[in-house]
Amino acid sequence: MMHKGQSEKAKMTDCEFQQYALAILRRELGTGGVARFLRTYRPGTGNYTHDRRRWQAEITVQKIVEDIKKRREKVA
Repeated sequence: MMHKGQSEKAKMTDCEFQQYALAILRRELGTGGVARFLRTYRPGTGNYTHDRRRWQAEITVQKIVEDIKKRREKVA
């Protein structure tokens, strides 16, 4: 597939653009790579940075070290 300019891509329908993008992925990643990308890609929603700060607010390096030690004790 030939490289398309910005103006050509802007004129594409969503379906045409998706086919174009998939062709690029297929060329660069191969069929298996495209399948893997589509299987693992999940578009996100919200503000991950804000959410992460909120749910990690109580986490300290010391707490992480303690959790690692506890998990190692369970395995041993």
